[in-house]
Amino acid sequence: MELKKTNRSSARIRVALQGTSGSGKSYSSLLLAYGLCKDWKKIAVIDTEHQSASLYSHLGDYNVLNLTAPFTPERYIEAIETCEKAGMQVIIIDSLSHCWDGDGGILDIHSQLAGNSFTNWSKLTPRHNALVQKILASNCHIIATVRSKQDYVITEKNGKQVPEKVGMKGVQRDGLEYDFTLFFELDIYNNATCTKDRTQLFNPRIPFKIDSATGNKILEWCNSGSSEPTELSEAVKQINFCNSIEELTLLYQTNLEVRKYDAELQERATFLRKTNTSSNGIGKH
Repeated sequence: MELKKTNRSSARIRVALQGTSGSGKSYSSLLLAYGLCKDWKKIAVIDTEHQSASLYSHLGDYNVLNLTAPFTPERYIEAIETCEKAGMQVIIIDSLSHCWDGDGGILDIHSQLAGNSFTNWSKLTPRHNALVQKILASNCHIIATVRSKQDYVITEKNGKQVPEKVGMKGVQRDGLEYDFTLFFELDIYNNATCTKDRTQLFNPRIPFKIDSATGNKILEWCNSGSSEPTELSEAVKQINFCNSIEELTLLYQTNLEVRKYDAELQERATFLRKTNTSSNGIGKH
């Protein structure tokens, strides 16, 4: 055993994008991938969506590996290894859902096994875990898309009641988000909300459009060389998460550590006033 100082220099990111059909998972993944490596030829898409990845070929000269049924964990692992051997820097798995609920996927295999349904999981869980471990151990950046089950709600627009498509639970094994560094939920307007963030780069309260700048931002974090948490980064994170003057004032009143960062508090207060988030002020301390 050896104890080493923590360092994330040249880390490889694991990102998941979850959303319904039409939420922009594939397109957003490609833009994100380009931001991570700045070279389309170093991007590979493992496409389980009937060659849909080729629809965006106008973006750049990226590579596609068309993966067809059966969607077993072993075939996914083989596809990842093929991309690694080809010298890819970013691998997009589009989509990971087929390995769970597709032709030859885990649920399909389970339904065909004879015997006790519960004990049969002891045969399948290690196979799925092997795929997850392959994703975590890869020397490439990995971006995986996950399908969401679709539902419709009635909303009012311009005085009319109209149906709107919304996403529900992801089509994947429960707890999948724990295996990724970043987990984004995409809505039908292609807006991303970060629901898990180990990088502390994204505000979970503010949806945004994923583009190549997002990938570049993540790459800078990967290459920043130090993962040691500091009071400053945590305090600034809490300050920037405030979406109103009231929230900022409450944070100042209840958190003694935050009071050390007067400049950051004033900068956030100025921003909030400009965006008319609140009419109440926060004074000098």
